[in-house]
Amino acid sequence: MGIILILLAVGLGFFSWWNWADQPYSHTGNNQTILVSQGMTPDQLAGELQQHKLIRSALLFKLLAHEHPSFELYAGEYRLSSSMTPQEIIKQLTKKPLVLRVTIPEGYTTEQIIALFVQKGIGTKAEFTKVITEDSFPYSFLKGAPQGIHRLEGFLSPNTYFINPLESPHDIINMLLSQFAKGVTPAVQKRLAAMKLTVPQWVTLASIVEKEAEKASDRPLIASVFLNRLKINKPLQSCATIQFLLGTPKPKLYDKDLQIPSPYNTYLHKGLPPGPISNPGTASLQAVLYPAKTDYLYFVAKKDGYHAFAKTYAQHLRNIKLYE
Repeated sequence: MGIILILLAVGLGFFSWWNWADQPYSHTGNNQTILVSQGMTPDQLAGELQQHKLIRSALLFKLLAHEHPSFELYAGEYRLSSSMTPQEIIKQLTKKPLVLRVTIPEGYTTEQIIALFVQKGIGTKAEFTKVITEDSFPYSFLKGAPQGIHRLEGFLSPNTYFINPLESPHDIINMLLSQFAKGVTPAVQKRLAAMKLTVPQWVTLASIVEKEAEKASDRPLIASVFLNRLKINKPLQSCATIQFLLGTPKPKLYDKDLQIPSPYNTYLHKGLPPGPISNPGTASLQAVLYPAKTDYLYFVAKKDGYHAFAKTYAQHLRNIKLYE
């Protein structure tokens, strides 16, 4: 009889706790915007909701979330209220968020950016491809851009964006382009004029620097090498441009790769390629605007990610023996 009474008391206690925890935190309607980050688990979210006083019990929320047949978290911002029950909050969280947080890394190509948007549940590959290859945008720096999927390459500004999933692919791409346009300030235009570079030429050089440089301190040095080569009409000989034209990068390039007939092959052709090979970040763009003052014409990657620079081909050959 005693055991039955104990079990009954435990059961009543659990029922009472569940009934309490299943209620709204308060009825005052405290509204908050909660950011669900990429990879956040229901357990982590439960703790954050309790900390923000939106639910009474993280444990109950976790139990309800694990029992929910279609509970899947989407990264983004959600508007929640303390007057909502845990079940109502879960229902709200299973919808697409009001705003998605999307970070485009520096050096991503157009294809990688499209894949990122699709992976986030924003538009389709076909929709973004059509926008990028066909749509018109009111930016002078796009005049003369190469046709096809790389038409906007270089100008899809890497940054963190907060995107409404219902926005059209055209508006989203325009957002990236307008972010780049903000960086083309009068000071930048004055500097480019002094360097006798157009905006597309600047971005093309920066995109190559972005792909060649692993360490930040190397960017102005690498930029100086390419600018020095352009001044004396020497081919850029950038392996990054070869990797770009291959489509799928190789861990190591061979002599046959350097003979591929393409305007992007900077071993066969002097000057700049037809357009950028990636979407460079601010640091690479600045490195081209303000390169290091050097006489370097060559560089080779070392195993620590830095590069060894040389003024002469003989020095360059010695560096290759030392570091490759």
